[in-house]
Amino acid sequence: MIDLKKKPTLVGDKIVLRPFQEDDFSYMEECLMDPEVMKFTGSDSDYDRDFVLEWYNTRNIQEDRLDLAIVDKHRQVPVGEVVINLYDEKKHSMNFRILIGPRGRDQGFGSEATKLMIDYIFRNTDLKQITLGVYAFNARARRVYEKIGFELESIDKDDLEYEGELIDAYNMVLTRERWLIM
Repeated sequence: MIDLKKKPTLVGDKIVLRPFQEDDFSYMEECLMDPEVMKFTGSDSDYDRDFVLEWYNTRNIQEDRLDLAIVDKHRQVPVGEVVINLYDEKKHSMNFRILIGPRGRDQGFGSEATKLMIDYIFRNTDLKQITLGVYAFNARARRVYEKIGFELESIDKDDLEYEGELIDAYNMVLTRERWLIM
């Protein structure tokens, strides 16, 4: 198991990744309710505000995962989140996921947040690889992941039904060795 008790603050050029704070919830709720976020994460409209509030209030005490708010440095508001979770003991890997709400899109925040988090994890753990899943219709996210070094590992055909259409999920992986040369 990987110890992720420490919740760092990571500073980039445009954003800061930091532990969640009490005042972040309204911003995160805006992100979670955004139609584009719901589409690209495969979320449904069954939103339980109390459950989600409790979820965010417990992110900083989790020892087996790392959840950080993505904060726009200029405006000082959360615009999304990055997460490392789901430890796979057999592969000695963890999963990466990110979401960017409407206030943070098309500004390079996703690329910077992904790079900051991946670099932090590989520098501060001995994980062999980081995995992720991305739906086929999310070309913007796939480009970010490929630019950072993730490679296609497999495809889950027809993994999501969205507006009557079946969408494939791409499973991607970034190994420590590939990260070192990127």
